[in-house]
Amino acid sequence: MKFLVGISRVFVGVLFIISGFIKLNDPLGFSYKLAEYFGQDVLNLPFLEPYSLMISVLVVVFEVVLGVFLLIGYKPKFTVWSLLLMIVFFTFLTFYSAYFDKVKDCGCFGDALKLTPWESFTKDVVLLFFILILFAGVKHIKPLFGKLGTTVLALLSFIASLWFGYHVLMHLPAIDFRAYHIGANIQEGMTVPEDAAKPVTEYAWKFKVNGEEKIITTNGSYPSVEGEFISVDTKEISAGYEPPIYDFSIETADENLTDYFLNRDNLIVVISYNLESMEQGGALKLKGLQDEARRNGYEIIGLSASGEAAKQRISEAYDIDFKFYLCDEKALKTIVRSNPGVIELDKGTIKQKVHWNDLDDLKLPKVERAPESVKVENILYQIDGVTATKAEVEALDTDTIESVNVLKDQNEELDSINTANTNNYTGIVKVMLKK
Repeated sequence: MKFLVGISRVFVGVLFIISGFIKLNDPLGFSYKLAEYFGQDVLNLPFLEPYSLMISVLVVVFEVVLGVFLLIGYKPKFTVWSLLLMIVFFTFLTFYSAYFDKVKDCGCFGDALKLTPWESFTKDVVLLFFILILFAGVKHIKPLFGKLGTTVLALLSFIASLWFGYHVLMHLPAIDFRAYHIGANIQEGMTVPEDAAKPVTEYAWKFKVNGEEKIITTNGSYPSVEGEFISVDTKEISAGYEPPIYDFSIETADENLTDYFLNRDNLIVVISYNLESMEQGGALKLKGLQDEARRNGYEIIGLSASGEAAKQRISEAYDIDFKFYLCDEKALKTIVRSNPGVIELDKGTIKQKVHWNDLDDLKLPKVERAPESVKVENILYQIDGVTATKAEVEALDTDTIESVNVLKDQNEELDSINTANTNNYTGIVKVMLKK
């Protein structure tokens, strides 16, 4: 029994320290996961969502400290009871999540190691087994050092964990396990290999045949059956390959500019997933960042999931005029654990990433920006099918116009006209007059 307790003590202690440290390295990310659990679709505890960050810090600090306590043998009964209660709670949580398919990733090891819900549950069951051994053999858990030494080590572990959690919140995670780490290329992160595994989905078709219900299972094709269709249920057998980055975009209300900006050099991107909750201290620094970036030859834009009204208010309140584009909130929270945060992109590669507290550390040496080519619009104007000038169209009385049709980009009519002559029109404005 003493040998089993010794093995379990090392295994559980080390695993709790590793798991806790990974989450303590990114407590903000873990708080997002807790908020997901507290949501109405999972545990239905929305009143806890505002406290997600505080709970996340307390939980991960306690997890690390318990692992240290177990290894050094500090207060064995308190430590083992705490471990048992914690693992029972998390075993229930991961089972609930897996069985009812609520949360796809428990966040047990942060972004360092992704586990499916059932893998998370299995891990907790294994831990529960070893903790029960510790519970049964708690008398064999002896302190490694004297009483004073053990107490000092326990206190130091608690203080160090709190300090580290506070440090990464005020700056950025010490180790970045996410797909948006410095050096990562966003386009490459969004690429799906040609030989990537495809998702497999099972379809259960329900029909009424000769007065009886009949279920036919296929991989998606509509079954050949003589009967009345009732319903179809789908079940995901395997998810297939999912690229590390799948929800990143840079958009306006009517245009996707992702490829355009991911091919730009020396691009500074200010990221705020929610402009309404942006830290005021960070917002006050944006004017200085904007001016310095432009003075040194950098282009600067913003990314946010907030609406146009919020963007306008922020621009006016903090005297900034760079444009905020639209991006998914979850993606922005993943890119940088700061609101606001700043990254530098060079043809889609992340060169720098800083918390707003560390904007002074952002290095912006002067760069030469190549002059941008200006796209010249060459529009063909027609009035009742007859070629006209822009001035003739603008001179028309609006009461005489029946309709105006604008054709831009690639279309068959525009291609046909450009093939017949060398004007290379980029669009057509067709005006039809009232009869």
